[in-house]
Amino acid sequence: MAADIIFLHAPSVYDFRKKPIFYGPVSDVIPSSPVFEMYPIGFMTISAHLEAAGYRTRIVNLAVRMLQSSKFSAERMIEKLDAKVFAIDLHWMPHAHGALEVAKLVKKYHPDSIVELGGFTSSYFHEELIRRPEVDMVMRGESTEIPHIKLMDVLTKGGDLSDVPNLTWKDKDGRMHTNNISFIPDDLDWLRFDYGTVIKNVIRHRDLKSALPWLNWDKLPLTSVFTVRGCSHNCAECGGSSFANARILCRDRPAFRSPEKVAEDMSIIQDYLRSPIFVVGDLRQAGNGYAERLFKEIKERKIKNHVVLELFTPAGEEFYEMANNSLEEYTMEFSPGSHDEPVRYATGRNYDNASIERTIQNAFANGCGRFDLFYMTGLPGQTRGSAIESAGAAKKLWSIVDKKDNLFIYNAPFAPFVDPGSRAFEDPERWGYRFFARTLEEHRRLLDNPSWKHVLSYETKWMTRDEIAETSYDAALRLAYEEHECGRSSDEMYASRVERTNTAKMMLKRIDDILLINDTREREKELWSIKEEGEKLMHSTVCNKDDIEWKTGSVWSNSPRIIIGMIKGAFRKR
Repeated sequence: MAADIIFLHAPSVYDFRKKPIFYGPVSDVIPSSPVFEMYPIGFMTISAHLEAAGYRTRIVNLAVRMLQSSKFSAERMIEKLDAKVFAIDLHWMPHAHGALEVAKLVKKYHPDSIVELGGFTSSYFHEELIRRPEVDMVMRGESTEIPHIKLMDVLTKGGDLSDVPNLTWKDKDGRMHTNNISFIPDDLDWLRFDYGTVIKNVIRHRDLKSALPWLNWDKLPLTSVFTVRGCSHNCAECGGSSFANARILCRDRPAFRSPEKVAEDMSIIQDYLRSPIFVVGDLRQAGNGYAERLFKEIKERKIKNHVVLELFTPAGEEFYEMANNSLEEYTMEFSPGSHDEPVRYATGRNYDNASIERTIQNAFANGCGRFDLFYMTGLPGQTRGSAIESAGAAKKLWSIVDKKDNLFIYNAPFAPFVDPGSRAFEDPERWGYRFFARTLEEHRRLLDNPSWKHVLSYETKWMTRDEIAETSYDAALRLAYEEHECGRSSDEMYASRVERTNTAKMMLKRIDDILLINDTREREKELWSIKEEGEKLMHSTVCNKDDIEWKTGSVWSNSPRIIIGMIKGAFRKR
């Protein structure tokens, strides 16, 4: 069935199945695999707005389909698709290889269709992208739902592309035009946020596999709602920081969705699925009154789904009391970056260890079912000793809560790239970084390396690229040891984790040795000989990835709820 616009999500590297790649621990603490098969939530919201405006849309997650089956041909599927516009996300930098290769395939089979790229990375590199023959347009900004309606109106009904906000485009003579980023909404209450749009598309195209947000989402679904676009914080290495938003997206202050609308979004999700709901954004960014209003709305709407909340800074007891009074089950997520206060301060996270300890204790004292805390390796000012000693800090944190309290602590490499547009990327000397890639093309080439270490785009004054990779494994081993000593993992779990981490560490050394082989054929042969072994480590390397999954019913077990949700959606006023 033809569509007006098809949203395509590419794997990080195309075609990863035909390349001897050792991914390492680059995705151990996120739901997706190292292929980064999770598409951005913007696919859903843009699709919802376009469908409401009368346009047929479709989401095709090529990365998931390629993971599901070695026999699946992304090229053949692209050839069979039919659309006026193919919109490919290049939101996160790790898709610099896959997104561009998919764009080439689309242009090969659909030369008369428009190939559009969008997302944070696309917005930053829009001038470099528009010069590529496979790219016709780049949609910049982080709120492109309304600009997409304007774009489709111009393409289908006639008009001038110069009138489309946020668009970089080529005319028929190949000349580049850059429209201003002029659609920068002050709030997000206009935003359509409805999982029903995706469900309707699945039914229309009879294709659930292609619509999955990431591999196995249908078995362990996790949903999300957004409270904000933009950020009031300024972490040095973050491409979503206040600085980066102003630099890339022309947003000088965050735009918030009202607590009433967020609660409504959660209620709609509950109509369809009894799945955990991740509330994106620290609720206190818009002031404590915002959190109070949201918790009140959640209680009044009787939201029973498990809710996941995130913190950007430690929270006081009052915050947790409100959460405990309003939510049946909740989890907290917090990323201090480092246990080392000088390192944390250097990145712009200006709070001490005592406040981290208090926020964890306050959470468990007020009904928090689980608290996830994340450390990283490869930050400004961080030495090898500092990174490894994060395990010692974890031991202390485990000691200040009860054994029954589900405190999970993770330590993973800051990988694979420093975000373009962040303060660290724009002023590397100040933050102690040395980069191996600056342009989009240089990042794309890095992704074609056989080892995650050689994909890393940076090293620091305090650790070389080799040291960052080695330290990531050693810090993981020390953390696993402390976790076991604290009685938080069984002998079997500990032994399995140590074995996997040591195997991965040895694999990294083997690849280094193979890359020294001068004969190209022999080098490729040796790399292919360890591909299968490397793929076995994709799911979990330095962390137990099963820990970050919320156990819930599958999509199929929610079928009656989905049907009821569809009926409610038909009568819902927007």
